[in-house]
Amino acid sequence: MLEARVYLTRPIPDAGIEMLREQISDFHMNEEDRVLSREELKQAVKGCDGILSLLTDKMDAEVMDAAGPQLKVIANYAVGFDNIDLQAATERGVLVTNTPGVLTDATADFAWALLMATARRIPESERYARAGKYKAWGPKLFLGGDFVGRTLGIIGAGRIGSAMAKRATGWNMRILYTDVQPNPNIEKEVGAQFVDMDTLLKESDYISIHVPLTPETHHLIDEAALRKMKPTAYLVNTSRGPVIDEAALARALKEKVIAGAGLDVFEEEPKIHPDLLELENVVITPHIASATHETRNKMATMAATNLIEALRGNRPPNLVNVDVWKD
Repeated sequence: MLEARVYLTRPIPDAGIEMLREQISDFHMNEEDRVLSREELKQAVKGCDGILSLLTDKMDAEVMDAAGPQLKVIANYAVGFDNIDLQAATERGVLVTNTPGVLTDATADFAWALLMATARRIPESERYARAGKYKAWGPKLFLGGDFVGRTLGIIGAGRIGSAMAKRATGWNMRILYTDVQPNPNIEKEVGAQFVDMDTLLKESDYISIHVPLTPETHHLIDEAALRKMKPTAYLVNTSRGPVIDEAALARALKEKVIAGAGLDVFEEEPKIHPDLLELENVVITPHIASATHETRNKMATMAATNLIEALRGNRPPNLVNVDVWKD
């Protein structure tokens, strides 16, 4: 058993918790399924050698200093790590890890489900039926978008974006993508075409976002970008909320600048722009793209493994700030 103090900021699936209980001598966790306040978090991590955090925890210099100079690792239970001040961690010699790869398929599946639910107006029509408004079949009832032969635009062709593209081949779609650099694999495997952002926005019938949140991607989809899209186009976001200017999107949906949107993430989670809540042409889900039993369990064991290996003095499998590691 490792002689170390570790804090888990919020319950994760039992598989990860059991690993930590079995292998860490001084393990503590937030037993409540809620986000800790800043003061609660700073108090809880005092004296910790390792912290297993969630994307809802802001792990900045203040929190790291509250933990103390003995802090060795922050293992994030997420593929994204925009909740962690990477520079502050690197300056303090703290290893930061994430959980990539394991949630690729679940997220790509969900992005497609969200896209189809949005374009075929499934939640809207379900509310209609439940309200007792369905009286008879009608030729104009809840008309939506087709998929076969249409153009799918993917913003960010990493693991999840590439998986999204592969799923499009079943509909014989034309696939466009844009990224900081071309991805030869996606071009070879599914015939995707690398284009600039303007071309993707103008020519796509469906757009799915799969980029990390960085200063460069903040409000990547703003009012100007939305107005370049087709009025029949649909937009889906399963990456990070601030990639889209939510107020601009709400205006675009209200004014029918685009046909619809599916959102699993939001600019100020868990808050959702009030105008979006009033619109029928947007499908809203509570950040559940990776929410399958198998995926969340794998994320839990991966995060726990990253933390344990770092505390053992080994390079963790999914190290983000590689400059900290000294062989």
